[in-house]
Amino acid sequence: MRLYLSSFRLGDETDELVRLFGYGKRVAVVANATDLVTKEERAFKVQTEHELLRSLGFKTEEIDLRNYFSREEELRTALNDFDCIWVRGGNVFLLRRAFRQSGLDTILRELLEKDQIAYGGYSAGICILSPTLKGLELVDKPYDITTHYDEKVIWDGLNILPYSIAPHYKSDHPESADIDKCVAYFKKHKIPFKPLTDGQAIVIG
Repeated sequence: MRLYLSSFRLGDETDELVRLFGYGKRVAVVANATDLVTKEERAFKVQTEHELLRSLGFKTEEIDLRNYFSREEELRTALNDFDCIWVRGGNVFLLRRAFRQSGLDTILRELLEKDQIAYGGYSAGICILSPTLKGLELVDKPYDITTHYDEKVIWDGLNILPYSIAPHYKSDHPESADIDKCVAYFKKHKIPFKPLTDGQAIVIG
């Protein structure tokens, strides 16, 4: 299993990111955590991801999970064209819905276990890998949705990691103060977690 888990953007371990992903490999960019913003703002955020990843030599293309809601097998086929998945930050609860409604939650586990794909991302894109999303409601709004999204909140994470992650910890980030509350929640409820300051990344594989 190959995972690159950054607190914010690419982080400071880009050599490790290139090693895990492989120079020049094809990366599917998933930005559905940003689906609550305007179309123009979303396009800007996606373009930023392309530029950052391409600066490291990767070939990138967006996979918009909304195009695969209730079309899991089509998504599985589409991902055959990629070597890696990069999932950017935003609202983790919206992202979790997108994973469920597209079937990526099931597909990703299968691909990672077979080492057919590498996974990277930051903020919501790494928090989603935890066993639970409880505590993150102190940072992201769990009930905010947009067109085509199910209303029901999914509190379970993907359970790919055995711990939760607190990104932007003690960092110069707009969410850092709320992350302090999230860390307090984890401690109070004895939820295993790892805090990451911006720049830090967890590298697995």
